[in-house]
Amino acid sequence: MDKRRILQEIASKGAGPLTVRGLARLLSIPKEEREAFKRLIKDLVREGSLVRIRGNRYGLPSKMNLVIGRLEGHPDGYGFVTPEEGGRDIYVSPKGMSGAMDGDRVVVRVEKTRKDGRREGSIIRILERRNRELVGIFDREDGLGLVVPLNERIPYDLIIPPGKGKAPKGQVVVAEILQYPAPHRPPTGRIIEVLGDLEDPWVGVEVIVRKHGLPRKFDEEVEGEAEKVPKRVRKKDLVGRRDLRGLTTFTIDGEEAKDFDDAVSIERLKDGYRLYVSIADVSHYVPEDSSLDREAYNRGTSVYFPGMVIPMLPEELSNGICSLKPGVDRLAFTVMMEFSTRGRMRKAEFFESVIRSDARLTYTQVKKMLVDKDQTLIRKYGPLLPHLKTMERLCRALRKRRTEKGSIDFDLPEADVVLDLTGKVENIVREERNIAHSIIEEFMLAANRAVATVMAEAGRPCLYRVHDPPEEEEMAHFGEVLKGLKCPYRIDGLPSPKTLQKILAYMEGRPEERMVNHLLLRAMKQARYSDENTGHYALAFPVYTHFTSPIRRYPDLVVHRLLKAYLKGAPEKVWQDWKERLPEIASHASKRERIAMEAEREVLDLKKAEFMKERVGEVFNGIVSGVTSFGLFVELEEYPIEGMVHLSTITDDYYIFDEKRHLLQGERTRRVFKIGNRVKVVVERVDLLRKRIDFTLLKT
Repeated sequence: MDKRRILQEIASKGAGPLTVRGLARLLSIPKEEREAFKRLIKDLVREGSLVRIRGNRYGLPSKMNLVIGRLEGHPDGYGFVTPEEGGRDIYVSPKGMSGAMDGDRVVVRVEKTRKDGRREGSIIRILERRNRELVGIFDREDGLGLVVPLNERIPYDLIIPPGKGKAPKGQVVVAEILQYPAPHRPPTGRIIEVLGDLEDPWVGVEVIVRKHGLPRKFDEEVEGEAEKVPKRVRKKDLVGRRDLRGLTTFTIDGEEAKDFDDAVSIERLKDGYRLYVSIADVSHYVPEDSSLDREAYNRGTSVYFPGMVIPMLPEELSNGICSLKPGVDRLAFTVMMEFSTRGRMRKAEFFESVIRSDARLTYTQVKKMLVDKDQTLIRKYGPLLPHLKTMERLCRALRKRRTEKGSIDFDLPEADVVLDLTGKVENIVREERNIAHSIIEEFMLAANRAVATVMAEAGRPCLYRVHDPPEEEEMAHFGEVLKGLKCPYRIDGLPSPKTLQKILAYMEGRPEERMVNHLLLRAMKQARYSDENTGHYALAFPVYTHFTSPIRRYPDLVVHRLLKAYLKGAPEKVWQDWKERLPEIASHASKRERIAMEAEREVLDLKKAEFMKERVGEVFNGIVSGVTSFGLFVELEEYPIEGMVHLSTITDDYYIFDEKRHLLQGERTRRVFKIGNRVKVVVERVDLLRKRIDFTLLKT
């Protein structure tokens, strides 16, 4: 009997909480299997699938008004638990925290449901501690050392008893937690490392890396396996592979990229196109359950910061044998697709291959050749130009077809941080998207969708990329903002992706365009991985997966293995094993992705704060990007940087917040501040610790 069946049996029999012996009797477990059964029960308790209560009895959380989830702490001591099974967050008061800290996996008892559906509860058990260490500022008080956490969501200072380490006052330190907080007892710990001054740009990044528990180094076992990986493709590796080395193939990536995991080729047909998307065959070099594989699973994804990357795989693979560099043979997994001239996919074929990239192109180079007609580049890459032009035509056909189906495209250029050699920020610019980005985006979407479709139609287990529809409450809030902007489109209930697409198209070119894109993105749920296909709302795809980035995303590596198993006719035992493992892989990959995204966003916010700290007192043009009861958010026109104008600094009148219309209005002057207003602001102060930028309105 496996864990999943135990849970199904307990649920179907409807029994209350029972001891292990009672559960064994209930499920008719033979005596010779009871020791193994006890171990499975312990595993289920550790996972949170079963909860132990008084009297050493065990039951299903859902039957006892208990919820398993992650705690998000608040500086004021309370928190919110996000249920793992979905649904609204549960509010936990400071008294109900039971010593839990931000990021802990907990069991919360729901004690009250308000009329508006919001739930309140208390934490009864901590299943998993996220924080083994704390990063903070060292201080001394009454002869005792203490560490003030840089994570604002942890409202406890960590006490450092005598003999447990010391550091210069005001320095950033890493401390190991020896004793976790409890009611009326602060946490204690010991200093294990002094990082330095927070003003040092690399220290600031290191703080965020430590805060999120991102692993920087690979251990000796992983490095040892990586060193044994072949440095070049061998003859025996080519057996059973389709040879595409004679096909014109190239990569298109950003200027700073080093891990090239996708290459493209195209052929013009009489009535359409044949597109080849060749992806680095990472699964050939990373065996299942090897040290490399376990480490890649634990990391889940590569994490990208300005000037540095924390890779999912060691450099020997990510920048070496798995990177599709020009002029060398590389093993790939290819998706060959045929399209009509209007972009309808007619067929798709999947096979292991060997390729040799002809060139490493950048997005900027491709744009200069296709749009700017740069003659120097055209002379250099002349033979590739016809292929690029054909790709552009197919790209536009695919994009048009996707748009007609209702797929949403957010026009949100990334902020590109330019650093000097010391890590100091020289500039922050908007990284504008061009036709080259669109070509790669459309081709990767098509390949991912083709893989997901074949697996779904075959009825085989797969790891899907799903995106659930937004909450109606969030959409109602977004609709109120649109009314204030005089947008002709109305939102009633849950809109279709096509309606949202029309709204974004209507806002294109208007001052409020970026703000509306941001607001809609915030209203959306986050995409995630799942073993169940529930579709992708934003893309308007009935089925979708991630296949095209196995160097930097673990789910893609898993999908490669699944597709290979399908193509090679794997036996049912293999599929049963995958079916049992995929839910946990999906959950873990989604968590690691969220952690990486939070860390990347924090580092970006830090770099923006460092950049603006040098500009305190300067005047900038900006656009109001948000309105709250306590002030205005303003995004600068010159830089992709947002700051806050606190209401207390607007002194020409008393301003009342109109929640329905999302604006502030002066009582006497009737002056209005709303999203999209152009304003002039002065950089008032910058707080590197909290990564906050404060503006004041320029008095006119």
